[in-house]
Amino acid sequence: MKILYAVQGTGNGHLCRALDIIPILQELGEVDVLVSGIQADIQLPFEVKYRLHGLSFIFGKSGGVDLWRTFMSSTVRKFVQEINQLPVEQYDLVINDFEPISAWACQTRDVPCIGLSHQIGALDAASPKPDEKDMLGKFIMKNYAPASSSYGFHFKAYSKNVFTPVIRQSIRQLEPKDLGHYTVYLPSYDDAHLLKHLSKFPDIQWDVYSKHNKRQFTLKNVTINPIQSDSFVKSMADAAGVLCGAGFETPAEALYLGKKLLVVPMKNQYEQHLNAAALEQMGVPVINSLKRKYEYAMEAWLNSKNKVRVDYPDETREIVTKIVEKHK
Repeated sequence: MKILYAVQGTGNGHLCRALDIIPILQELGEVDVLVSGIQADIQLPFEVKYRLHGLSFIFGKSGGVDLWRTFMSSTVRKFVQEINQLPVEQYDLVINDFEPISAWACQTRDVPCIGLSHQIGALDAASPKPDEKDMLGKFIMKNYAPASSSYGFHFKAYSKNVFTPVIRQSIRQLEPKDLGHYTVYLPSYDDAHLLKHLSKFPDIQWDVYSKHNKRQFTLKNVTINPIQSDSFVKSMADAAGVLCGAGFETPAEALYLGKKLLVVPMKNQYEQHLNAAALEQMGVPVINSLKRKYEYAMEAWLNSKNKVRVDYPDETREIVTKIVEKHK
């Protein structure tokens, strides 16, 4: 069986999940990997047959998506060209993790496309939703990577086709400690913003992982590190707590490791507000930005001993095998 596994390359979460899913797929058939997008820092240790430009959301510097740079980085002509050139009809099975090129290639040629992503779980009718209505964000998310069959991951198994997170083996093998520092991953803030806001808590050692710098440096109580997966994972495993965006994989891994968690959903990113609604329902504190009016909430979190307990069993092999068997 020939399988195309297509992964979104914006951010790192999709690629982290792929690290565990691809070896399972390789046991079930002949697998070609496709990655599209231009914002990831993770390198897959597998051959990637198709590296495409796709559609990428570009992170801003003050807490949100840079809509103008996102628009300028995406040309309709190139997008259509990549769709037309991708030979999806040559595969027995196309499995898609929120990747638009393969999804639309399947859609336009009436080829079945199996969606297997967190976004599907977050959009599921049974999953928590934010109070504010973002109709445009919802429309984009629902139509970004259409699928003929859908399976999702979320912080809880909200329905029969929504599963708990894929926690990669490198995380499951860790022995968490508490060395007192706080690990920070807020890619939509630049270093200047983070230094300004985090230095207001001088008794806290902040270990920041930044998409905006290629070298490590320390200023007062804040250390800025370039993105490096192994270093980030070790920092998180040894942290007292994790401050991050309301993405999916990093909060899920922090919860799995038993870490105190505070999330800041990215502006202009509907998925992160869906995640924030789910996390808040679970008892995880959420703040809208790092601005002064949220400093009291940050201080309360730093002083809190509250940790949200989760149960994320290792079911990835069972889930992937059942999906492949059902659709082959």
